[in-house]
Amino acid sequence: MSRKSVPGCFSRMIWKKHFFKETCCRCGASDTEIQNEELEKRGKVKKRKKKNENKRVIISNLPFGSKKWKENPNIYYDSNKIKTTKYTILTFLPKNIYEQFHRFANVYFVVIALLNFVPVVNAFQPEVSVIPICVIMAITAIKDAWEDFRRYKLDKEINHMGCYIYSREERAYVEKCWKDVRVGDFVQLRCNETIPADILLLYSSDQNGICHLETANLDGETNLKQRQVVMGFSSQNTLFEPEFFQNTIICEMPNNDLNKFKGYMEQPNHEQIGFNIESLLLRGCTIRNTEAAIGIVIYAGHETKAMLNNNGPRYKRSKIERRMNMDIFLCVGLLLVMCLVGAVGHGIWTGNFSEYPPYDVPDENGNFLSPVLAGFYMFLTMIILLQVLIPISLYVSIELVKLGQVFLIHNDIDLYDEEADLPIQCRALNITEDLGQIQYIFSDKTGTLTENKMVFRRCTVDGIEFSHQENARRLETHKELDLDDEDFAKLQHFTLPPTNIETPATYKQRTVRPLRRCQSARAHFQGHTRNRSLGRRDSNQSQVAFSSAIVSTSRLS
Repeated sequence: MSRKSVPGCFSRMIWKKHFFKETCCRCGASDTEIQNEELEKRGKVKKRKKKNENKRVIISNLPFGSKKWKENPNIYYDSNKIKTTKYTILTFLPKNIYEQFHRFANVYFVVIALLNFVPVVNAFQPEVSVIPICVIMAITAIKDAWEDFRRYKLDKEINHMGCYIYSREERAYVEKCWKDVRVGDFVQLRCNETIPADILLLYSSDQNGICHLETANLDGETNLKQRQVVMGFSSQNTLFEPEFFQNTIICEMPNNDLNKFKGYMEQPNHEQIGFNIESLLLRGCTIRNTEAAIGIVIYAGHETKAMLNNNGPRYKRSKIERRMNMDIFLCVGLLLVMCLVGAVGHGIWTGNFSEYPPYDVPDENGNFLSPVLAGFYMFLTMIILLQVLIPISLYVSIELVKLGQVFLIHNDIDLYDEEADLPIQCRALNITEDLGQIQYIFSDKTGTLTENKMVFRRCTVDGIEFSHQENARRLETHKELDLDDEDFAKLQHFTLPPTNIETPATYKQRTVRPLRRCQSARAHFQGHTRNRSLGRRDSNQSQVAFSSAIVSTSRLS
């Protein structure tokens, strides 16, 4: 193996051997010269190490069986198993409580509940004030747990999807789960299969070495994109044999740029072959119009470009919730002003007494509260008494309404997909009230809003016409609809004749027969006419074939 493709530890070992030989051969040299040469070599090694840190070196996993797997340098790369869940069993409770405190109302109600546990300022039973906030947070926690559990089930389903990986023991492609795919494995893909990892294309059944991809899962584009086999492998006339692959792949470190990828492949004779993004099959894409494709895994799992673009689950807040946070800030400000006015008034009123009133009870030492301290306690007490300014029952009702709305959406028969046998899925339970709140619609072209189809109508072979019965009947139906539209258009453009009388010399016919869509699209050339086909026009098939709009128009013209 060449020195360029060896990791930093192996390069350091080679440097030590080389340095040991140099020092032994130059025993007579001065110590200063030896130290200078040593420092220079160390600097070169550090530069080479930094340069190799920005590159990824990949070799085939086939030489390393189950016994030598620990010696495989690809073992340090991530596996293809993915995890998109937000919580674990241990982190669910603290992390979910922290996220719920992003809602300012929860912080407010917790502070009110804690104030009731202070004996000096409590207004009613402390245990009773804890119940509403616990109910709200429990309902939200159950929703978040259910949503995260569905993510876990989806991850499990994706990790257990099947793909074909080459096995050296069986000398064939064996079906394994996606989670078992490792960097350096050879994967065989068939038409309409989803790509399990980022794969460098080494073989395609297409004679030109082209593989067609559908990247709708990544960028939403349904048009197919072409990927080219790495230069040097496209001229193979036989099936690709992974056991004969002895090249070393050097490429860039994982990044989230879907349109950028570069590297080179070093052969045993130290010849280098470059490649770019045109040879990389991205995870999540679908193989189309290609019978078979084979490649080696470059990035797997969370190191793939698709997963690096996925920022992971986050706590989503609806527009109503964000608006309510602002309203609660205003209500809390109003509450503090009311409590401050009440506390100042209570302190002034208490200080005006020449003697302590009979309802003012002293403490154990017989001391009475000062007006300032009494006003402060009254401020806290009025916060508890006036807490109804922000009704906690409103939030309980909102959470219950959200659960009912999710249930109704999930069981709506109009949103049921009969072909896939799947109902609609509410993946984010916190933003159901934003459904249908659309302000703007952006469309890049009209082609995204229309559907263009090519329908086989008829063909002529050796003067004999052949037609498609079902398509002919469908075109006949569209013809009748077009005729109805034309009659309606005639009625719309109908006008009374003009009142002025023209002379016969200047009189011309002003009525124009409206052209049909197929007639207006036909090009007319002077001196040339389009003859009909010389096939069997007396047969039943030709009569059905000529029931389309174009042929009917040619008969009328």
